[in-house]
Amino acid sequence: MVQLIHEMRAKQQTTLTPRLQQSVKLLQMSTLDFSREVAEAIANNPFLDDEEGLSTEERVADTPRHLAEQAQQPDALLSEIPASPSTADSADFDQVVQADYDASAEFSSGYSGDYPTTRHPDQPETDIGQWARSETSLQDSLRKDLFSYPLSERDLCLTEVIIEALDSDGYLRTPFDELIKPGQLEPMPSISEWETALQLIQHLGTAGIGARNLQECLSLQLTALPEQTEGRQLALRIVENALERLGRCDYSGLARSLKAEESEIHQACDLIRSLEPRPGARFSSVDPSCYVIPDVYVRKVGHLWVATANDSAIPRARINTVYAQLFRQSRYDERPLMAQALQEARWLMRSLEQRSHTITRVAQAIVARQQTFFDYGDVALRPMMLSEIAEELGMHESTVSRATSNKYLASPQGIFEFKYFFSRELATHSGGTCSAVAVRALIQEMIENEDPAEPLSDVMLAQRLAQEGVQVARRTVSKYRAQIKFPPAEQRRRPAAA
Repeated sequence: MVQLIHEMRAKQQTTLTPRLQQSVKLLQMSTLDFSREVAEAIANNPFLDDEEGLSTEERVADTPRHLAEQAQQPDALLSEIPASPSTADSADFDQVVQADYDASAEFSSGYSGDYPTTRHPDQPETDIGQWARSETSLQDSLRKDLFSYPLSERDLCLTEVIIEALDSDGYLRTPFDELIKPGQLEPMPSISEWETALQLIQHLGTAGIGARNLQECLSLQLTALPEQTEGRQLALRIVENALERLGRCDYSGLARSLKAEESEIHQACDLIRSLEPRPGARFSSVDPSCYVIPDVYVRKVGHLWVATANDSAIPRARINTVYAQLFRQSRYDERPLMAQALQEARWLMRSLEQRSHTITRVAQAIVARQQTFFDYGDVALRPMMLSEIAEELGMHESTVSRATSNKYLASPQGIFEFKYFFSRELATHSGGTCSAVAVRALIQEMIENEDPAEPLSDVMLAQRLAQEGVQVARRTVSKYRAQIKFPPAEQRRRPAAA
């Protein structure tokens, strides 16, 4: 049996010609990877060129038709190229993908963002990625503030070591005795020296930077507030002595232990909640890959939402007709290599068209089934499976999966990955179904509208969902509540305002 499976997989592998391998690979790529792949092909293949030389009218032409015309342009010249020995090249793309579904793992690539880089390598960078990289880091900001302090070389060294040891939240989580190795600085710094250097850093820039734990971080921020701030002193006492009670929302216990009125406790706790537990987060560098360029736009036309391709996200390429003409006239030994390069250029052009066409078709099918979502949001998202789209479009499910991975659409509701719209179904009392995303949206709406003094328990949320006709178990409610980052009812409880 094992041998039979290996033989079947080997046969499946042989059905994938280089052109179909390329189509599968390009289809599942993110926009960033796809743009890089095309740019690399243009740089390495003399028969490919970008569209720098095209007129404005040609640039705004409909992209799929434009690519199709370019793909057909060199066909007359290809008549002199020997035909490929494989007949599978003319096979249906989706049928071959279906046969190679299990063997396609070698072409998979992890998500690396969707910000396209179609700019020519020798052109200056003036895109949003350059702006992202120019942001000031936490360490650079602290070093800039240190310039105004006349520090000795030793003190400057100690502060630099601490600054480098701060994590992305702005905390110093490394003990003093582990900051440097024995012998790196003589004599070895004392605890008081480390404390002095740390206190200097804690007074630079944003309050809370350089804290060693949450308690110290909150205390530093409260201390930095004006003394006349209402609730400041009581808030300091809560942070220093009863932070755990605050986490449990035990307001009556806080009032008893600190001998204060519950209204005062409520005011102090609100002040604490207004603080920043991760003061270094605002300095976190922005990865350019987090910028998403949508593959399609969703707009309302009449009474219907429709999806159209984002042509600006598609890398532009064309067959270089000058080199193609030279190839036709050549009679040299390098002719076979040139023929291969021209064939690869032709394959790429057709793969560009195939990829754009497939992604657009899948997006249109998704939008057609999720009309209510674009009108009303998450609560109206209907359950949908990959197999439904595959059956509707006459594709294999693996093709739809590749076409939805790391692909995005932009709509008035926001920017969403295609896969966001595929959600499992839950039963309703009426015999219909609703999506898990819709149930999470209903739970969030219920919690946001609850009475803070009497928050809804998971059991009560399940009962409210049942009243809406949605059958959900309590443990499922608990899971969904945690997914949308709401704590249990007891931790959401807040005393009524006086």
